Amino acid sequence: MDDTNQIIEERRAKLKALRAKGVAFPNDFVREHYAGDIVAQHGGTDKDALEQQNVTVAVAGRIMLKRVMGKVCFGTIQDSSGRIQIFVSANDSGADTVEAFKHYDIGDIVGVNGALFYTKTGELTVRVKTLRLLTKALRPLPEKFHGLTDQEVKYRQRYVDLIVNEDTRATFRKRSLIMQETRNYLILNNYLEVETPMMQPIPGGAAARPFVTHHNALDMQLYLRIAPELYLKRLVVGGFEKVFEINRNFRNEGMSTRHNPEFTMLEFYCAYMAVGGMMDFIEALIRHVALATGSTTVTYQGKAIDFAKPYARLTIPDAIRKYHPDIGEDVLNDKIKLTAKLKSMNIEPRANDGLGALQLTLFENTVEAKLFEPTFLIDYPAEVSPLARRSDKNPDITERFELYIAGREIANGFSELNDPEDQAERFMEQVKQKDAGDHEAMHYDADYIRALEYGLPPTAGAGIGIDRLVMLLTDSPSIRDVILFPHMRPE
Repeated sequence: MDDTNQIIEERRAKLKALRAKGVAFPNDFVREHYAGDIVAQHGGTDKDALEQQNVTVAVAGRIMLKRVMGKVCFGTIQDSSGRIQIFVSANDSGADTVEAFKHYDIGDIVGVNGALFYTKTGELTVRVKTLRLLTKALRPLPEKFHGLTDQEVKYRQRYVDLIVNEDTRATFRKRSLIMQETRNYLILNNYLEVETPMMQPIPGGAAARPFVTHHNALDMQLYLRIAPELYLKRLVVGGFEKVFEINRNFRNEGMSTRHNPEFTMLEFYCAYMAVGGMMDFIEALIRHVALATGSTTVTYQGKAIDFAKPYARLTIPDAIRKYHPDIGEDVLNDKIKLTAKLKSMNIEPRANDGLGALQLTLFENTVEAKLFEPTFLIDYPAEVSPLARRSDKNPDITERFELYIAGREIANGFSELNDPEDQAERFMEQVKQKDAGDHEAMHYDADYIRALEYGLPPTAGAGIGIDRLVMLLTDSPSIRDVILFPHMRPE
């Protein structure tokens, strides 16, 4: 039997004894105070004044440290707000309580009543009057001086990671604050928060492979949402001119440090706005969130990013010229030469790609990772932008952008295509690509075309990857670090 199994057996024996006494897992302790609040309120109080005030508290938490010193014991308990030390002695708590505490284990959850005082070393402490074991922990926590460092175990057993790693707790508190501030900024700017279906008869709004399920009562195939876009734009047709949704999307694709099959996306749409105004709004939104949750200057993986500065704006060819000046204009603007160049770099372009799509493939494989400072890539090819409005100046490109920060895409947006006939043609082209074997090509959505025929006002929209934004603002290298329960292969 290894050490862990032996410890578990010993703890099960203790639990069995507690059951025999009829006191296992009580639920009648009333917590009145939090450790962090106690420290904040009384941490600076004079020692003698604190004794005179006789401040009594009722706290509960998990035992994280324990020291037995004969007839007295010290412990540290942790709750959601922080930690505080407790002092158990025969004089104050009774000999039976001291003896019981000696048999408690690291990880056990206790309820404590007592008065505050300072130890000789100056640490704010609860002088325990009564102590109750509320939950017996059967499994030991990781070694106290090393914490939980195995990355895979951290992802699989997030509950243990949260118990022992303050950095992890801080990351997910900040994630919650980032989402709250994002929502607040949109509401402040008169956007209406809505909810749209997560199970859809036709998956739309993105080029992605969906998860498929079946509804028994209706005897029909349904898809988990890959994006809420087409439903949100239906709402703009209906008269909700500024809408947003912070939603879960599902894409049946690979996993990496940037991809999880289930992820969180903000999508929002504004009538009577064009692509330039949407880029300005996203700059302001991210600047607000960064400042509200820390600072407009953040450090990501050792390099500073200043969100207060205006973002660069480059076309795809301009970005290639800037970061790959060795690729000449004769190659960049010739479909045959560019195809040959890609193949010479072991990059296989998709069949039937036009010049714009080939340039995008070159960018994604050679330039994208180099865009560390916030940069908008603009003027995307129409052939890879089936939902974006064509440029009035050049019908081969659209009024579309993607925002790159720290070498990865953070946002995607455009002036929305509101011409129902053009949209129908582009859907048909997507269907041809799907029939030719492209699993990520879009379906034809006849009801969405019908909605456009009622009239979609000039509109701009965008999606921001919340997980990737949280990665940036918490200096997290992997998307799994900012998703509480990331998907993993079976153990």
